[in-house]
Amino acid sequence: MNTFKKKFFLLAALLGFFCAACTTTHADDGTDFFENKIRPVLIKHCYECHGEDEQESDLRLDRYAEMLRGGATAPAIVPGEPDESLLLHTIGYEDEELQMPPDGKLSDTIIADFRKWIEMNAPHPDANKTSVLPRQGAVDLDKERQFWSFQPLVDTPIPTVKQSQWPQQPIDYFILSKLEQQQLSPAAPADRRTLIRRVTFDLTGLPPTPAEIDNFLYDKSSDAYQHLIDRLLDSEAYGERWGRFWLDVVRYADSNGLDENVAHGNAWRYRNYVIAAFNQDRPFNEFLTEQIAGDLMPETKSTAMNHRRIVATGFLVLGPKVLAEVDKVKMEMDIIDEQVSTVGQAFMGMTFGCARCHDHKFDPISTEDYYALAGVFKSTTTMESFKTIAKWNETEIASEQDHVNYKTATALIDIKTAELKTITDAANKALLAALGVEKLPAKPETQYPAETKKQHQALLDEAKKLADDRGELPSAMAVTEHEPEDLMVHLRGSHASLGKKVARGFPEVFSSANKYQIASKSSGRLELAQWLTDPQHPLTARVFVNRIWRWHFGQALQPTTDNFGNLGEQPINQPLLDHLAKTFIDNGWSIKDLHRTIMNSSTYRMSSNFNDAASKIDATNRYLWRFPVKRLEAEAIRDSILAVSGLLDRTMGGSMLPVKNREFLFNHTSKDLTKYDSFVRSVYLPVVRNNLYDFFQLFDYNDASVSNGDRQTTTVAPQALYMLNSPLVDEASCQIVEQLLKESKSLKHRVQILYVKLLGRNATRQEMSRARQYYSLFLKTTGTTNTPSSTALETNVSTVATDTESDSNVTSQLEPEIDPSQASAEFQALKLLVHSILASSEFVFIQ
Repeated sequence: MNTFKKKFFLLAALLGFFCAACTTTHADDGTDFFENKIRPVLIKHCYECHGEDEQESDLRLDRYAEMLRGGATAPAIVPGEPDESLLLHTIGYEDEELQMPPDGKLSDTIIADFRKWIEMNAPHPDANKTSVLPRQGAVDLDKERQFWSFQPLVDTPIPTVKQSQWPQQPIDYFILSKLEQQQLSPAAPADRRTLIRRVTFDLTGLPPTPAEIDNFLYDKSSDAYQHLIDRLLDSEAYGERWGRFWLDVVRYADSNGLDENVAHGNAWRYRNYVIAAFNQDRPFNEFLTEQIAGDLMPETKSTAMNHRRIVATGFLVLGPKVLAEVDKVKMEMDIIDEQVSTVGQAFMGMTFGCARCHDHKFDPISTEDYYALAGVFKSTTTMESFKTIAKWNETEIASEQDHVNYKTATALIDIKTAELKTITDAANKALLAALGVEKLPAKPETQYPAETKKQHQALLDEAKKLADDRGELPSAMAVTEHEPEDLMVHLRGSHASLGKKVARGFPEVFSSANKYQIASKSSGRLELAQWLTDPQHPLTARVFVNRIWRWHFGQALQPTTDNFGNLGEQPINQPLLDHLAKTFIDNGWSIKDLHRTIMNSSTYRMSSNFNDAASKIDATNRYLWRFPVKRLEAEAIRDSILAVSGLLDRTMGGSMLPVKNREFLFNHTSKDLTKYDSFVRSVYLPVVRNNLYDFFQLFDYNDASVSNGDRQTTTVAPQALYMLNSPLVDEASCQIVEQLLKESKSLKHRVQILYVKLLGRNATRQEMSRARQYYSLFLKTTGTTNTPSSTALETNVSTVATDTESDSNVTSQLEPEIDPSQASAEFQALKLLVHSILASSEFVFIQ
């Protein structure tokens, strides 16, 4: 063979070797598997909706980088991780809500090929030249951290203002600075009568008494106003009023609602805990910690305190639950979802629940963030049993004395039971002998001799009464620790489609998220509370002081109180919001000090006087150029009616449900047996989900199934009709008239007393004149002609001041007595007058 041929064959051999090597390498990297097994299926079934021309759900499958990035929900494939690859879950029809292709499931062989391909690290011709881009809609943490509410609190210097004599507190400088920027001026100060009515309603939800008004009017000391605030903050009524606001936020209810509306028989313990916490001015950071992790706080020597903290965790149990859910895993995840949502909204003003199925559409909360937080509550025992009908967890909180009492009562029951057994055995033996049979009839007691029957029934009644009086040892709705468990991401929110496992933790967007690492043997609730109450947390203090401001002024500094995310509104005055939040933290998270800070300001003490020029610039009073006129909440309206009539029962309530714990609130005819005829404060009345007290419904009560810190106020005709026709208002009117008839025999004096008692002010000259005309006309119409002397009445009317700041000594002047024969007509005339004032706008609106 010549040299040329040798070289040719050598070259051919080498080429063959290299080609074989190339072929082998190409085959070994798995791209042939993709080209032969995977791409044809994608072309046939997927590219039409997820290809070059169309990308449903922002997902494109004809490009490798796009497959790795995924669509709006998650990466389509995760090389080497088939269980975390959404594409495999989707074609496997593992999720009822997400099944592709939609025209029918692929064969098991094809699905197995896709699993094998992903296990092979998803080989693809473009694999080596692909860099994974961020998924469409994925969270850009650096950018999102610049959002105002995720930034640290800003310590803004006190602004300078032109009207330097007006500010009394730093608050006033921030408010006035904004007003001056808008060419606005603050309203004049409110008069003292207006102020005591405003402050008393604001802090207690009750009207000031005539004596309290007089005491404040005649107290000329420089600190009279501060003393007024302190006195009201020290009253039990304060906690009843402000605790009710918090109960709105935590969706408090005395029943479960939803499919199985059974009684939360021990929810009242949490309600009373909240009221006591406000009255005791428990620091908010401690208050928050007790509700999330009270059972995990260091045990103290005080049994009462340890039990209090257990009761506080009822916050996590109070939510509505589908107790008859067949899918128990779904039930548990739904309960966890409700807890995550409520914690996020109550303490951070964030809507975390949106991230259960996919990354949050608007806020920087990913599904991984959601399941990291959900793992905390997965590691917490909320339910005693998931068996239908499921039972929430309750923890015994009995004291030593409770155990002693229970043991004593049980011993008495045992004695009665033994006596009953002795009598029953003897009676049954005698009955068998008398009947000449060996077997007792179905109801032998019906055939006992009369005396035995009476004795038997008496013992039965005594034993039952003893058992009823003994009751059960005290317990509270509460959570406990569970075996710690990290959750896998539930693709599209379905527990049937599990993705990547996520360690328990807190949302990444918060720079302090990694500061509190959750111990492996801990649920993470205590760490969650510590993270939330860290002074550097950007949301907790901001959200809470914003709520307090809203409850004082009827409008918040950040208007969307429950949403501090991207869909929420920007603060009207962020420097003031941050100043209040920092002051709140610096003052030891004291809620009462926060009240004092706000209420001692000139801003709070402004009048509600209308200014036409100001309204043209700021029609909605966003910048607070006057104090907002507010309608009382449903509870305050009812409580005020009871208070001015003397009917209010100030007893602190327990459970007022007509059934026992966990029993249904509706009878076999679906009728709710709950009654609302007690005269205790409204905060103690039952809150039955799906069937609220009609008075509450009519006057815009909170939806007790969801967290809400911003009740809306409506004005509708049925409200006026209710006030005119309500038996409650009618009874209150009668009680007030009876008091008036005892207090004075002078019509003018009675009218004056009435106005001070109901409206906190003296009647004007015009109101007094109209009352006289109405009274005379009523008696004339009813056929009674012996009316009080018109001349005498008119003479006395002339001495009545024409403004609401008049001195109260005008009420001391008496008129001629009214003829006793007119008593019946007189009563009806006064009753209608009283009723009309109770039904007036001024009675239910606060200036």
